Amino acid sequence: MLISLLISSLTLLFPLGHSSLPLVINTWPFKNATYEAWSTLKAGGSVLDAVEKGCARCEMEQCDGSVGYGGSPDESGETTLDAMIMNGDTMEVGAVADLRRIKNAIGVARAVMEHTDHTLLVGESASVFAENMGFIAEDLTTNKSVNIFSQWLKGNCQPNYRKNVYPDPSKSCGPYRPKATVARSKRARHANTHSHDTIGMIALDRDGHVAAGTSTNGLTHKVPGRVGDSPIVGAGAYADSAVGGAAATGDGDVMMRFLPSYLAVELMRAGADPSAACKSAISRIKRHYSEFFGAIICANTTGHYGAACNRVPGFNQFHYMVSNSESDTPILKSVDCF
Repeated sequence: MLISLLISSLTLLFPLGHSSLPLVINTWPFKNATYEAWSTLKAGGSVLDAVEKGCARCEMEQCDGSVGYGGSPDESGETTLDAMIMNGDTMEVGAVADLRRIKNAIGVARAVMEHTDHTLLVGESASVFAENMGFIAEDLTTNKSVNIFSQWLKGNCQPNYRKNVYPDPSKSCGPYRPKATVARSKRARHANTHSHDTIGMIALDRDGHVAAGTSTNGLTHKVPGRVGDSPIVGAGAYADSAVGGAAATGDGDVMMRFLPSYLAVELMRAGADPSAACKSAISRIKRHYSEFFGAIICANTTGHYGAACNRVPGFNQFHYMVSNSESDTPILKSVDCF
């Protein structure tokens, strides 16, 4: 009798138990990336293997032009890559930013984690490290990225991310110089649903081990050297095998200021379900930047998951992918923005 009461109590506390594990969840309708990660888990690979292979699939497929080579050229026409991976068991992180000449950014991020005591390597030095680790140097430029860049130059470098400079960045290209008077303002950026900017992925195995990762080529026409939220631990993604994981996508320059992935995991640690944790993380940013473009996915160690996004013109619903033991195949999910 006592045992049956105990079982009933546990069922009430954890209605789904671990039945929906393993689990893969990632931002945007990047189905092939989900499939790659899910197949890796089913074949006995670790959660780190799953995240790495899933994100790498997007890098090779150039998902939406916003992940991998040949997309999002900066002001000088160069494509550079950012990526990170986090082990929720050990809390180790490997990340790269402003990576050049190397297509497999998530692979280099894992090499940083496994072959150095560091967390983040950047720029040309990150590329040299990658070559030393055996990654092949290749040109990340494509005809498409060259065309994007040339059209941008023809249009007087519009849009760009300069402010308080001369000449007027809304009308002309640089070189720019700072204005003597600095205007304080919060410029709203309107959503570009064709520039998704990041794959963020969370993987959990049957035992609840968690890993999370991201990969992106950043903002199109960004100022050279710009690093967004994707490779920043707690901003682009976060994982803790005692709780779960989260990954963000959107306007990284704004979102990274609030560490939304870290916040979401901490909210789940405090008892919030994944959907509520995601919504709270978005709400925190929304209080300060009501028109920011962004979304977040969350998953806990019982296999529950959720997502949330900020409603702005042109972005009313966020799509993401899920694969778990209930579906055994990648399923497209959506959540209405608020």
